[in-house]
Amino acid sequence: MTDFTLHDETTAPEASQPLLAKSKAAFGMIPGLHAVMAEAPGLLEAYQRTHELFANSSFDKDELTVVWQSVNVENACHYCVPAHTGIAKSMGVDDAITEALRDGTALPNARLEALRDFTLKLVRQHGNLADADVQAFLDAGFTKRQILEVILGYSQKVMSNYTNHLAETPVDKPFQKFAWSPADKAA
Repeated sequence: MTDFTLHDETTAPEASQPLLAKSKAAFGMIPGLHAVMAEAPGLLEAYQRTHELFANSSFDKDELTVVWQSVNVENACHYCVPAHTGIAKSMGVDDAITEALRDGTALPNARLEALRDFTLKLVRQHGNLADADVQAFLDAGFTKRQILEVILGYSQKVMSNYTNHLAETPVDKPFQKFAWSPADKAA
């Protein structure tokens, strides 16, 4: 394993220092993921900006959570699943949605299930979806814009999930109570 530094505002490259200050202001701490990403200022900046863009997309809080957690679970991210469990709680997402995503069980409604199904097909098929898959997503009430916004959310998760795999980022203390591993996934 390669050891990655968990940077703070004093150890980070100069270009990352204001980015870490932004993280600290937003979260009240420097999340471990951001501390690792600070080694590459461009990655941290891209991640922060992609997060902002996706969070401000046309998806509501439940739908954001479905995209984030579907990718996190599919990619078996030991860090992001617990972190997004805590984030979902802070956003007021129903625990039933979060648990279904973490466990790979049925979501509480067909629309959210269609979003998870589309997101997973996008990931598993590397964006090569059949016309019927796209049409099923549109028939569930989603839009062409939202097809592209799923790609935006997935892009954010590639940056975080892969960083966490390589760095074995320790789960932040506030999220440790939501620990998760792929063995926890029922499906």
